[in-house]
Amino acid sequence: MAQTNRRTGSPDGAEGALVLGGVALIAGVVGAVYAAVQLSASLDDRTLPTNGFFETFFGVLGGTVPWTPSTSLVLGGEVALLLLLLVPTLVWWRRRKRRPTADRAARHMGHGRDLQAQSRHGVQQTAQRLGVSGEPGVPVGRAVAGGTPVYGSWEDTHIDIWGPRTGKTTSRAIPAILAAPGTVLVTSNKRDVVDATRGPRQSAGQVWVFDPQGIVGERPAWWWNPLDAITDEVRAAEMADLWMAYSRAADAKTDAFFDSAAQDLLAGLILAAAEDGRPVTQVYLWLTNPTDDEPAFLLDQRYPLTAATVRAHVNAPDKQRGGVYGTALKAASWLTNREALRWCTGDPQDGRPRFDVRAFVAQGGTLYMLSKEGRGTAGPLVTSMTVAVANAAEDLAKVSPGGRLGVPMLAVLDEAANVCRWRELPNLYSHYGSRGIIPMTILQSWSQGVEVWGRDGMRKLWSAANIRVYGGGVSEAEFLREMSELVGDFEVVSTSVNRGKDGRSTSRQYRETRVLSVADLASMPKGRAVVFPSGARPVLIRTQPWMTGPHAEAVQASIAAYDPGAATTITQARQSADAVAAQEAVR
Repeated sequence: MAQTNRRTGSPDGAEGALVLGGVALIAGVVGAVYAAVQLSASLDDRTLPTNGFFETFFGVLGGTVPWTPSTSLVLGGEVALLLLLLVPTLVWWRRRKRRPTADRAARHMGHGRDLQAQSRHGVQQTAQRLGVSGEPGVPVGRAVAGGTPVYGSWEDTHIDIWGPRTGKTTSRAIPAILAAPGTVLVTSNKRDVVDATRGPRQSAGQVWVFDPQGIVGERPAWWWNPLDAITDEVRAAEMADLWMAYSRAADAKTDAFFDSAAQDLLAGLILAAAEDGRPVTQVYLWLTNPTDDEPAFLLDQRYPLTAATVRAHVNAPDKQRGGVYGTALKAASWLTNREALRWCTGDPQDGRPRFDVRAFVAQGGTLYMLSKEGRGTAGPLVTSMTVAVANAAEDLAKVSPGGRLGVPMLAVLDEAANVCRWRELPNLYSHYGSRGIIPMTILQSWSQGVEVWGRDGMRKLWSAANIRVYGGGVSEAEFLREMSELVGDFEVVSTSVNRGKDGRSTSRQYRETRVLSVADLASMPKGRAVVFPSGARPVLIRTQPWMTGPHAEAVQASIAAYDPGAATTITQARQSADAVAAQEAVR
């Protein structure tokens, strides 16, 4: 339900304003003349013929009250003093008029005590209760009204929607990574977040860069077998679902039989390869030979029902078998990407270490996983690794005191709809925070989320998050309309004066108006974001890019060390920071 805030508006009508202005001007002139005459008379030690307010003014006009040089001097001083007071007021008023429309709405939104739980003091209390040292929480921004710093605690989950080029990486992803006290997992389709944070993160443990598509040009100095994450048929089915998510377009029609059967077959083959210690490529080889029943024999002893499922597909009629195997083969087609295979298959002779997901979660460090959408995507591999790390963290949390990780793990899922299509994610958000797993899912639009999780799944994800952030740059009217309703309304009281034959009458009209309209949200300027914290009123914040934060020097050093275009990147960052500072000064 929309929230209504009572606020009284100023009187309507230009006539009333002109009348008030004229009265104020006359009173000011009369008062200034009166004060000048009285003060100069005291200085000259002379007696005035009258002491009345208007009598003095009209006496000056009529010549009955003398106007001396000292009177002119005093009046000049009064004018100078008035200018000293008026100029700053005009400057303030002019700056106020230049403020974005969104800023004018800030006083009708959350501020002050409304943000007690999200303030630095509030999240510090949570961190102390959880035994987490270092940064008190995940920085979000600073409230426009009141300037309160806004944080997410180390048990809050996040979801962000920022349009293209609105500052989501500089203002959200990078500051969050730099604040993390322990293990960090990052997905992205660009190198900027890696270049900016891998230097500072080296002090928190080993840094791993998983780059199967060469986005940052990282060489495969280590490898990870996706089948290491398969411990039972449930994990195998989960991985099959991840691969299937990339095998068809978002708007493609699915076949109720073949898609379901192909996913079951794929899960059985994944489980068989893991059970026998085979490389992940074996799954693809089995799919190219539909009559090979070896996987069923490998599963007979421990997983007889899964073995029966695989055997049933092998022995199915030719046409049916061809459709099921063909659908599953399409889901496993990423295995034909030779560059991707270098990251998930090892050679005993090349000396590359094998990445251990469980050791990584337990020991800490930073894992960057990069992929891009389109043909040749390594998205299924990146998503499989993301889920493997999350599952390992959850397994560790289950055997840790309080059922949560001793040091929270932050998972920044940037460009999640493109490179990390984890369909089960909405179902996990509600309890991940209590496990010490802090996900931050970053999307470019609401529709992106709907493509991956469906309408109901996206609503579940949005509702389950404790910190919901809209960073502007989106033009989806339905989504913006719902946000506008959540921000709420405020009540404007308009006063009108009517004059008639019976005299003067005053009436008041009450109307409700949106704090932030759809148009306001669609045109929200860079440097502003709306935060919807759980259990608190929505708040308008100033975003805090890394250039203005405490780690600016460390980030610049990291960019200089890893970014091939470091000089340009740093210059642009400085220019952006200067531009933001200049805008804030004007506002």
